[in-house]
Amino acid sequence: MDLITDLRRLRLVGIVRGSDRDASLRTVLALVEAGIPLVEVSLSGADALDVIRRARIELGDDVWLGAGTVLTAADARRAAEAGANLIVTPGLGPGVDEAVRLGLPVLAGALTPTEVIAAVTAGAVGVKIFPAATAGGPSYLKALQGPFPDVPFVPVGGVDASAAREYLSLGATAVGVGSPLVGDAADGGDLDALRRRAAEFLAVCG
Repeated sequence: MDLITDLRRLRLVGIVRGSDRDASLRTVLALVEAGIPLVEVSLSGADALDVIRRARIELGDDVWLGAGTVLTAADARRAAEAGANLIVTPGLGPGVDEAVRLGLPVLAGALTPTEVIAAVTAGAVGVKIFPAATAGGPSYLKALQGPFPDVPFVPVGGVDASAAREYLSLGATAVGVGSPLVGDAADGGDLDALRRRAAEFLAVCG
């Protein structure tokens, strides 16, 4: 499995952050069943490591199951032990360094050009532009691509279907989508509505 190849093919990362671990697990499984086999479970959600562990057992080894909001080296180690094969961070720090040391692909959060350079230097395979919406949205992505034409960018934060279409049309490798895709499903909400939204995003990203 090669993360960048799959990001370029799938163009969509589903982000699950829930207040209910069982609902979060159901949400992860529903996203994969709907055709989104690249899912990040945020460590800021309830019992996130348990969600990752149980999802890995259910899904096997052939999907990308990421741990998000990885801040520390301990976060990265615990995520790897739970079965995460992708680490996603909101910024630079020891979580990035430890994940690279463990041999796990990292999408490192960055916003400024200086942070993009630092992320690539640290060994991140891609850069998560975060928070993308408040940074200037698609126009900011376009500005970053000038000095960094070969960096795989994944905008995250405030990405609805319309924004996803625009980011991808401008050359984003993929987009990361949380609440506009997941809605209330990870809090015990409507899985059928989640599946409908998944179909909409897949149509945009396909």
